[in-house]
Amino acid sequence: MFYEVTLEIDETDGGAPAWLVTVPAFPEITTFGDTAAEACVAGLKAIEEAISARMSDSEDIPAPLATCGDSRCVEISALTYLKIALYTVCRAKSVTRAELARRLGWHREQVDRLFRLDHKSRLDQLESAFKALGETIRFSMPDMAQAA
Repeated sequence: MFYEVTLEIDETDGGAPAWLVTVPAFPEITTFGDTAAEACVAGLKAIEEAISARMSDSEDIPAPLATCGDSRCVEISALTYLKIALYTVCRAKSVTRAELARRLGWHREQVDRLFRLDHKSRLDQLESAFKALGETIRFSMPDMAQAA
């Protein structure tokens, strides 16, 4: 899963040029890197911070792209994608974290960790949360028989 980033060379400070990064899906993001590669890493970190902030503020999160196409993109981790999906499903179904904790029989702090991008939640925990919401995690992968 991807988010598009825009890179431009910024020479405004009179020193060595830096790469300015913006993210069309997140207008609040502006960051820099000394090289295009560093700029992309900075962009990914900024995207993760923006997602975390939007979760904290109960705001919408733009859906990541399934493919990148001809644009320059950064790839989010599968874990980040699942946490965005869980957050989105909870909002769509008007299920609070407290209600999710009740459905799971977990402490609220355990549920809160499912939404923290810096916490390495386990897949079985996320599966349980989706099931408590009446959803199933599905993956789409290339046909393994054709890949062999």
